Amino acid sequence: MSSGKLIVISGASGVGKGTVLGIMMQKRSDLSFSVSATTRAPRPGEVDGKHYFFISRECFEEMISNDEFLEYDAHAANYYGTLKGQAEAKMKKGHVLLDIEPKGAAQVRKSASDATLIFIMPPSMEELERRLRGRGDTSEEQIKLRMERAVWEMEQRTWYDHVVINDDAERCADEILSIISGLED
Repeated sequence: MSSGKLIVISGASGVGKGTVLGIMMQKRSDLSFSVSATTRAPRPGEVDGKHYFFISRECFEEMISNDEFLEYDAHAANYYGTLKGQAEAKMKKGHVLLDIEPKGAAQVRKSASDATLIFIMPPSMEELERRLRGRGDTSEEQIKLRMERAVWEMEQRTWYDHVVINDDAERCADEILSIISGLED
């Protein structure tokens, strides 16, 4: 029997999910991060198996056929997904954080009804765009696509268990950690 819980973290690209998750994991040793698989190309500095499992579209589609994903989604012209086996193994040791999009979160809700879904909002759309541009690795076309998708993603927040605004990464991380502590009571 698993001892940990699935904690789904969603939010638009550029909202600061990675930064917030990093802070949370520094503060609690019983949290582990589920590394997603993706068909997108690595960004500068990203390491296969640490940031994502970078796999080909053909391999990803074969894994879908073999029912190897807890959830998966296609957006921004790429697939993203959570490997079932990895999540199950990590839950034996503690809580597992999933950084996934709303469609994937909905799939997790169906397959793991006790998962806790948390949506991170940016303080404003202007700030979200500023953060995307600040990465320096995102084309104008990708920024436009991500901003358009962000509108839809933010509309989905209404069916999440919790909504947290990331106006300060440390404060946002502490709020989510407080939510997780509440699950243990």
